[in-house]
Amino acid sequence: MFPEELERRILEAADCGRSGSPLFRKTSCAVAYVHGIADYNGHFGIRELCDICPVTQQRRCARVWRRPEERHVADQVADLGGTLVEVDDRAVVVAGLDEQRRYFLQHGHGYQVHDVDKPHHHHRHGRADLGWPTTRENTLS
Repeated sequence: MFPEELERRILEAADCGRSGSPLFRKTSCAVAYVHGIADYNGHFGIRELCDICPVTQQRRCARVWRRPEERHVADQVADLGGTLVEVDDRAVVVAGLDEQRRYFLQHGHGYQVHDVDKPHHHHRHGRADLGWPTTRENTLS
């Protein structure tokens, strides 16, 4: 997780580097790229993460990424002991599930699953809490 200035410097340095060495913001995206498959964590729903991904990988992820059916997810979340808060265009949001149960759902659906008490802010998913703008549009979860 990098502060904004450090990420900018890394991306600028990569632009000066040799072609054919893609960068990824999430490890699972890089692993999926190497194996020629879509990202199993559903990061494609968090579109601002994908702007540096190779176009071939973005297409691969787009082909399989689907918003899960809310009733089905609600039943699964309840079976795991939690409560469904919402399913939006970025993620399933739940309450009362630990990380392992959220990952079980996330990997099964290929769609992000977030804890309502640990919001993922727009443009800061998986990024350091410092060194990024804190304007209202960047802090909406």
